[in-house]
Amino acid sequence: MALLDVKNLSVDFVNGQRRVQAVKNISFRLEKGETLAIIGESGSGKSVTALSVLQLLPYPTTQHPSGSITFQGQEIVGASQDAMRKIRGDRISMIFQEPMTSLNPLHTIEKQIAEVLYLHKNMSADAARTRVIELLNVVGLEQLATRLNAYPHELSGGQRQRVMIAMALANDPDILIADEPTTAVDVTIQAQILKLIKDLQQRFGMAVLLITHDLNIVRKVADRVAVMYHGEMVEQGSVAEVFAKPQHPYTQMLLSAEPKGQPQPVAVNAPVVLRADHVKVHFPIKKGFFKRVVGVVKAVDDVTLDLKTGETIGIVGESGSGKSSLAFALLRLVQAQGDIVFQGKNIAGITASDMRHLRKDMQMVFQDPYGALSPRMTVGDIIAEGLRVHEKKLSVEQIEQRVAEVLGEVGLEPAMRHRYPHEFSGGQRQRISIARAMILKPKLVVLDEPTSALDMSVQAQIVDLLRGLQAKYGLAYVFISHDLRVIRAMSHRVMVMKAGQVVEQADTETLFNNPQHPYTQKLLKAAIDIDVAETAIPNLSF
Repeated sequence: MALLDVKNLSVDFVNGQRRVQAVKNISFRLEKGETLAIIGESGSGKSVTALSVLQLLPYPTTQHPSGSITFQGQEIVGASQDAMRKIRGDRISMIFQEPMTSLNPLHTIEKQIAEVLYLHKNMSADAARTRVIELLNVVGLEQLATRLNAYPHELSGGQRQRVMIAMALANDPDILIADEPTTAVDVTIQAQILKLIKDLQQRFGMAVLLITHDLNIVRKVADRVAVMYHGEMVEQGSVAEVFAKPQHPYTQMLLSAEPKGQPQPVAVNAPVVLRADHVKVHFPIKKGFFKRVVGVVKAVDDVTLDLKTGETIGIVGESGSGKSSLAFALLRLVQAQGDIVFQGKNIAGITASDMRHLRKDMQMVFQDPYGALSPRMTVGDIIAEGLRVHEKKLSVEQIEQRVAEVLGEVGLEPAMRHRYPHEFSGGQRQRISIARAMILKPKLVVLDEPTSALDMSVQAQIVDLLRGLQAKYGLAYVFISHDLRVIRAMSHRVMVMKAGQVVEQADTETLFNNPQHPYTQKLLKAAIDIDVAETAIPNLSF
């Protein structure tokens, strides 16, 4: 008997008379100690399948017209909430794709990690705190052991993702469902997390259902792979067989897709769009009843850069290195010291009212597409909002036409503009965020992990799209990513950050072919070969 057995499962989304088939008659098995990877493009049904295993899809708007899911012989489909509570977070745990929306913004990280220990293990407060610190060490968050009272918004995207992983591993489950577990994590931590999951498998016979768009991870850690396309499972087999001899045309396309090429050269006489001199972003550390300042966190520490029309500067570094804080500072979204000159005007000290007039020419694609999109607005209204604010002379018909055009440019159907963000996959929401930024044809776009939630084929499309828009409109990009393949395909120059400082900066090919700083060398080595067998992690006392 398989640990998890899914037979002929179908999932429909129902809204009044409208019925959408999200998953169509799929079957797969998961054995003890095995890793099964499910791959496919955004919206193919991967996450819906994973959520079905834990019965986390909303009822009655989600229905299973056919199929069975059994865990250790126990039927999951239609099981009572009491029965599911005994399974969720204990016997089957899940790492969700979007940590910011999965973590409670009102609870500290200690409370959220410890919650499953209280519920399923009846641990004392002291024992739970010891386990929380141990788990944080395991997932590479040693520095948070002294910040257990921190809230999710005080952490970087990668740090929030690792907190989610710590929660999922707390009770050494029989099955770990990992939905894009390394999406927001840099390559060095990626290797540690994959080694951790593999180590726990060997120690406890834990099975892993891995959902990812990173085929390199699948090749390294999975035993078998299942390929989904438009809600159907089109191919299954061992990783070696499927990667060596893919049978389905979609699988063949997926395995051959990756970001390639280089951006067009920057014109010799291109004007400087953005210049930043000695920028610093320091966050105060407050303690005690009166919240006195006892120190500062140097998120960005004396960074200088310049950016020309038609140029892309890539920024890389581990989670918490200051990449996103620098991006927010450049757009005046956080308070910063130093000079920031945009199109010849120093914006460091201007008023919010004056900044509002410049927002049309400087846009941002945020790291978390769900948190950045209003759940109460349709996609069409979200994308058109900037037009209504900055181009008030446009008619309703002209706005509709512009929205439809930009949706097509990012690979979405224009008819989708009438839907809401929750009706889209993570990758589709990311493309909506890109469309919202691009519709105003800005001079500067800051892209914070814009391809992190996208599968390989869509990554390549988005890279081509961004390069095409840059060549057509002379856009300047600040491109933040932990995916060095995307950075190499997008960037003219690369800046490497660590602990708030720039440790190395050079043109792309020079940096990739001849890195000088030891940290840069470490990043590139981790990206070239995620070696699961040799990465050291702390021992867990489960």
